[in-house]
Amino acid sequence: MSLRATLTMSHHIFRRHFFLIAILVLQVGCVVGPDYKRPVQEDAPEAFVETGPWKAAAPRDHLPKGEWWTIYKDPVLNKLAAQATQSSPDIRIALARLNQARATAGVESAEFYPGINANADADRSRTPPSRRSSASTSNHFSLGVDLRYEIDLWGRVKRLDESAAARVAASEADFHNVLLGLQADTARAYFSLRALDAERALDLRNIESRKRSLTIVQRRHERGMGSELDTRLAEAELATAESDLLEIDRRRTALRYSLAVLCGQNPAKFSIDENPSVAQIAPPAIPVGLPSELLERRPDIASAERMLASVNADIGVAKAAFFPSIVIFGSVGYGTVDIETLVDWSSRQWSLGPALKLPIFDGGRNTANYQRAQAHYEEGLANYRKQVLAAFAEVETCLSDLRHLAARSVIEEHAVAASKRAATLVSDRWLSGLVSYMDVTEAERRAITNERLAVQARGQQLIASVLLVKAIGGGW
Repeated sequence: MSLRATLTMSHHIFRRHFFLIAILVLQVGCVVGPDYKRPVQEDAPEAFVETGPWKAAAPRDHLPKGEWWTIYKDPVLNKLAAQATQSSPDIRIALARLNQARATAGVESAEFYPGINANADADRSRTPPSRRSSASTSNHFSLGVDLRYEIDLWGRVKRLDESAAARVAASEADFHNVLLGLQADTARAYFSLRALDAERALDLRNIESRKRSLTIVQRRHERGMGSELDTRLAEAELATAESDLLEIDRRRTALRYSLAVLCGQNPAKFSIDENPSVAQIAPPAIPVGLPSELLERRPDIASAERMLASVNADIGVAKAAFFPSIVIFGSVGYGTVDIETLVDWSSRQWSLGPALKLPIFDGGRNTANYQRAQAHYEEGLANYRKQVLAAFAEVETCLSDLRHLAARSVIEEHAVAASKRAATLVSDRWLSGLVSYMDVTEAERRAITNERLAVQARGQQLIASVLLVKAIGGGW
């Protein structure tokens, strides 16, 4: 018998039962469980409290263009961010998790369609003798196609698909959250390293200054114009400056290794040249929108919201377990005791019919599953609201940090200028014999401390601007 004849036979069989199938299919459409409604954040502020050196976001500023780090106009940072985006193990892990979620959604979606399997059996059996018959041996051969299809009467499969689709969307948001966090960490580590470069350049100048001071003190001591105390103080200040340089180098090496890991590079082969001037630039003005826009821009909030939609659909899945389920079983093919007549028309066989399953007693399992699904939803709702509040707090904190750091930077610059002038005056008075060398060391130490604080403040401003970009959800 040809395959075409087999398909013709199955067509006749299913056509005879089309009315029964149609009645069952028409019942589909009753979806139990609550329909998802996105939660409203009623206490969202109309504007951020903090004001400072940033700008209002125009509508075009909120298009997801991605490469936000280019606003710093630093080619080295651009290169590092690109390396991190392409090569970081964290990105590969997040992408693998996203692909897992997509595959899981494909498994759930498959339940919308009937399961069709081809099968072939061959067996030989022996029947023992009885009073009426002697022993016999027989063969049986079969070849056919089986069908199984669950009628989604209560929307269980639909809710499963909704849950899986929402989890895919949540995984996509998680991927972008990892990506944003990685890029922000790269920029933050880079600016921290550049701030150390500026501190290192400052300390090198301090070492040279201390060496010159030690030479002057030694000469004055040799001429009887100074004491051994002055020499020892100058030596101590030089040793302190050299020790500070070693500590800066240690911290810079650690940051360089951290950058290598973020960029997916071998730390032993990763290098970055010094550039002390970068940490002296002013941070760019970051476009900041309305607080309500955080609900659309931040990937962590999007993930929490999609997970809430997923667990909401799970409630419908759990509720559908209380209702009867109907599965259509069918098979068509051939069966015979003689393999030579297996595909003959006379060997055809078929079956078609529904199977009804009605839960009567399950020891409270379905009730417990339903209550668990509801509890998961309450947990997801609380987590979503927590994420929103944390987002508002992060933006406000970053704006506050930028404002205070900008004011602090101005004050530090005044302190640097004043302490340098004071150090010069004290040095002149010491050369004139009006003050001791201890006054000189104290004035110079204060000047170098103020310069270091000013450098740190400028570096912290850049880092705070990076954190603000992350807090508002990334590029624009």
